[in-house]
Amino acid sequence: MIKEQTKSYTKKEIYSHLHPWVRQWFSEIFDDFTPSQKKSIIDIQKGNNILVSSPTGSGKTLTAFLSIISELTKLSEKEKLEDKVYCIYISPLKALDNDIEKNLEKPLEEIEKIAGKKLGIRKAVRTGDTSQYQRNKMLKTPPHILITTPETLSILLVAPKFREKLSNVKYVIIDEIHSLAENKRGVHLSLSLERLQHLIGNFTRIGLSATVSPLQKVANYLVGYEYGAQRNCLIVDVNYLKELDIEVLSPVSDIVLADSEDTRLGMYDLVDDLIQEHKTTLIFTNTRSGTERFVYNLRKMYPENYNDKNIMAHHSSLSKEVRLDTENKLKDGKLKAVVSSTSLELGIDIGYIDLVILINSPKSVSRALQRIGRSGHQLHEKSKGRIIVTDRDELIECSVLLKNAKEGKIDEIKIPHNCLDVLSQHIYGMSIEHQWDIDYAYEVIKKSYCYKDLDKDDYEDVLSYLAGEYVELEERYVYAKIWIDYKEKIFGKRGKLARMLYSTNIGTIPDSSGVLVKCDGDVVGRIDEEFMERLKKGDTFVLGGSVYRFNYGKGMTINVSPANGPPTIPSWFSEQLPLSFDLAIDIQRFRALIDSKFQYGRNKEEILEYIHDYLYVDDFAANSIYEYFVEQYNYAKIPSNRRFLIEYYKGFGDRKFVIFHSLFGRKVNDALSRAVAFIVAKRYNINVTISISDNGFYLSSDGKIGGLESFKELNSGNIKNLLIQSLNKTETLASRFRHGAGRSLMTLRNYKGKSKSVGRQQVRSKILLKFIQEMDENFPIYREAQREVIEDYMDIENAIKVLKWIESGEMEIKTINTVIPTPFAFNLVSQGYLDVLKENDKVEFTKRMHKAVLDKIKDKLNDSSI
Repeated sequence: MIKEQTKSYTKKEIYSHLHPWVRQWFSEIFDDFTPSQKKSIIDIQKGNNILVSSPTGSGKTLTAFLSIISELTKLSEKEKLEDKVYCIYISPLKALDNDIEKNLEKPLEEIEKIAGKKLGIRKAVRTGDTSQYQRNKMLKTPPHILITTPETLSILLVAPKFREKLSNVKYVIIDEIHSLAENKRGVHLSLSLERLQHLIGNFTRIGLSATVSPLQKVANYLVGYEYGAQRNCLIVDVNYLKELDIEVLSPVSDIVLADSEDTRLGMYDLVDDLIQEHKTTLIFTNTRSGTERFVYNLRKMYPENYNDKNIMAHHSSLSKEVRLDTENKLKDGKLKAVVSSTSLELGIDIGYIDLVILINSPKSVSRALQRIGRSGHQLHEKSKGRIIVTDRDELIECSVLLKNAKEGKIDEIKIPHNCLDVLSQHIYGMSIEHQWDIDYAYEVIKKSYCYKDLDKDDYEDVLSYLAGEYVELEERYVYAKIWIDYKEKIFGKRGKLARMLYSTNIGTIPDSSGVLVKCDGDVVGRIDEEFMERLKKGDTFVLGGSVYRFNYGKGMTINVSPANGPPTIPSWFSEQLPLSFDLAIDIQRFRALIDSKFQYGRNKEEILEYIHDYLYVDDFAANSIYEYFVEQYNYAKIPSNRRFLIEYYKGFGDRKFVIFHSLFGRKVNDALSRAVAFIVAKRYNINVTISISDNGFYLSSDGKIGGLESFKELNSGNIKNLLIQSLNKTETLASRFRHGAGRSLMTLRNYKGKSKSVGRQQVRSKILLKFIQEMDENFPIYREAQREVIEDYMDIENAIKVLKWIESGEMEIKTINTVIPTPFAFNLVSQGYLDVLKENDKVEFTKRMHKAVLDKIKDKLNDSSI
């Protein structure tokens, strides 16, 4: 049973549970326990599972460790501390692991001083970076606190000698649990925890999380099930004790009328002013390229303020040494500012930050709070954040995001379920441990929250694949990894190299590298693999200032030919964070509220006052939002959670566009757009261009599209099947299949000490994919690739929800014909054109379009008054 912890213990009560030396250490350093500590420490000591959700800097780590340190101190004093692991600490980042080890050092040393003797409490980090010497040392004298990653834990479970050292584990701490639970690393970890529990019996599970919702789901993920019933877990939620000082800022007074160059310069001036007003500023840009550009421009534009010693970049493409240098300088207070993509979101100790700046929208409330929570790194200090926006869509998005953040309304976490590639990897790992009864192994797997609904047929299909029962696969060098005795109903490992193969190919993070782009045999540049996933034959994109058409891909190389006209896939696409569905719907609700004000004839002053009351914005922002909405209202209709607007627009060269005003986030729009395009292509036998954003999507073609008729063919019952059919020959499916083939050990990244390049893996997986599509489309790893694309990469669940709203009449469909795109459609229609225009042309294009819209509105209003 999962319930909220309502009991808060007094300082005296907690002290009575702590060892005297630990008590004395704590009282010398701290005046009192934090709210999360008051609700957690005693229950951890009692062995209760617990999920602690509180902001960065609120003492979460000490909350988890204090009882454990006290317990180990007690054992040491009685000379009962054995050479075994008592606590496993797991985090998603190696850097965080190293931080924790350092942070434990000081209290352990100081408690030893109070004790007046060596306590011998050991802690050590074990990750993929740990040397063989250190690993051997751990076998002889294992750490009492083992600090590791999800991947290393699953390797230790099949290491016979080290597994013995885990037999005494009493506590498992999972830090930053929210960032693991929402992806396949978390699915992988959930099965490792069940395997550990099967190995050693019950242990106390402690989850540490920043802002996340719903906490019940994360707690359920943490503890799993015991024979179909939720295990017990207490939730400690002290998320909103920390005050928030957040504002949305625009660098110019009018976002539409200002030149893009004025907006750009204004943004850098604003950022510079904010940095100079504070001691240390952390800036998030959302993209790696944006991070590099920002650091370069600040140094170039304000040489008197910035140099390579006081401002640095931090992102995942930089070397480990450079990132570590940046983190250390930040911690030591030597930097004025650090610019990061997303890599400093999680709780690495980066010292004191007094301001966080977000350049453009973070796309979800939880991400905004996570980032802004990096500032004011003391319990009672305000977290201070400024979000800088540069267009009207973003202004509205961030204003609603700010409202939700201040009111504690957080987007829901999505946890993947029944991932058959991860399951394959774990079943292979289980077979290496010992022989298993088929039905008993199924019951152990179903104890994981991520597999609680696992279908028995799917489980048996995975067993069949691993046992080599798809004999045709041997032609493609995919061999059996386990044996099955159906008479005795047991399975076990096959081959002497099983443990080596498993340990060197473990994990869920796929290898990735840049994709080479070749035109007429010459390399013209590189693109990200995520960008390649978007491409289908005929798509066009910009690279190095030129437009290219995608022809085909082979391994990590794609073939292109020169093209004209606007690109169908904008250049920034792969790096963009997707807007969360919950935030998208709240923006739609806000649209509906303003729409009703217009319909009831409210004047400008009344509506501005309402925007002020509803959102936390200044006069400039409120006026920009009002002008944007009044233009859309007067020119067309305002799409919202009640109205689904379809706009027919004829573009340059008589090219037809059907624009769907579907503000549901890019993942939902990806699903809806592909399904509708598939219907159009089948109905009219034409190639359709798709372009999507968080706010909508369009279909474009030289021929007939029949947008409304095609969209009406789509429904909540057929979308899944249509999507799966539309994926067959796409790079998206091929790429996800490569990842799944690697996770399920169909293709091995490492074999007998040799690594296979990403390109070779991709070529091999494409051959396998074609073979499997011809062999049996019900093959479990193929089905998993399809599931991953439509459920994780896209968002089929919420796409179905949208279609059900339309089917029930909750959301009505309206259509409009335009010769100039409506204000709400402008960003979507222009994103392709703007990629190929020079900076000055972009400014002119934007102004010209805006003026044309205003002229149309004036004509329309004049006509209606005649």
